[in-house]
Amino acid sequence: MILTMGTAVAEEGQGQPVPWQIDLQAAFSPVAAEMHSFHNMLLWIISIISLFVLFLLIYVMVRYNRRANPNPSKTSHNTLIEIVWTVAPIVILVVIALPSFKLLYYGDRIETPDMTIKAIGYQWYWGYEYMDEDDLAFEAIMLEEDELKPGQPRLLATDNAIVVPVETNIRILVTAEDVLHSWAMPALGVKMDAVPGRLNETWMRIEKEGVYYGQCSELCGTRHGFMPIMVKAVSKEDYANWLVEAKKEFASGDTPTIKFAQVESSRAQ
Repeated sequence: MILTMGTAVAEEGQGQPVPWQIDLQAAFSPVAAEMHSFHNMLLWIISIISLFVLFLLIYVMVRYNRRANPNPSKTSHNTLIEIVWTVAPIVILVVIALPSFKLLYYGDRIETPDMTIKAIGYQWYWGYEYMDEDDLAFEAIMLEEDELKPGQPRLLATDNAIVVPVETNIRILVTAEDVLHSWAMPALGVKMDAVPGRLNETWMRIEKEGVYYGQCSELCGTRHGFMPIMVKAVSKEDYANWLVEAKKEFASGDTPTIKFAQVESSRAQ
C-alpha cells in the first residue's frame, strides 16, 4: 500500500470511535456538521417534550390523587385541550421536517464533483475504482491482528486505503456484486446502501488531513463485521504524488475473487 507521503497524524478520536465514547464522532465534512446540528436540535426538542410530560405526570399525581382530590370531576371533554394536543404535535413535526428535508437534499448528491470514486461491495471486502483515472482500481481487505502496525485500530484498518485530497468535492458511487452492503463513514456523514444491479450516489468533502474509518453497516453475511473502510485524506500535492505511484502499483489488474480467495486460504491454514 502506497502511503509514504507525509500527512498529519490523526488526533485521538479523529475518524474513529474511542473507548467510552457516548457522543457522535467528530464531524470532518460539511454534511456531517449539518447532521450534528440537526441532531442537537432534535435533542433539545425531545428533552423539552420529555420534561414537560414528566411535569404533567407529577402534577397529576400530586394534584389529583385520592387524598388531595376525594371528589373527582366527571368532565369527559375539554375542547381547548383536545385542540392543543392535536395541533402541537403537528407543529413539532413541521419544525422537525423542514430541516430534515433540507439535510436529506444536501447530503444526496453534489452537482459539480471534482472527482468520482466507485465503491463496490463484495463478500466480504470492498473494491474501489477511481473513475477519473484510467485503470486505477484496487481492493481493500481487513488486516488481521498480526498484520496491524502501531496505531492502526483492530477490525478497522485495511491493506489498501482510499486516498483522497482534502477540500475536494468527491462523488461516491456505491454498488454491490453479490448481496446488500452499506458504505458508511460516520465522521464524514456518509451512509449509502450498496445494492446489486443498482448504482447509488452520495458525496463527501473532507476538511482535515488524517485517516478516517468506517464499516459495512448492512447485515450482509457471516463476515459482515470484517469489511471495514479506511480513507486517508492528504493534501492535494501529496494526492498527485500518490496517483503516480498508485497507477504503477495497481497496474497488475488482480481480480477481487482471486485476491480474496488467497486471503481466505491463508486464514484457513
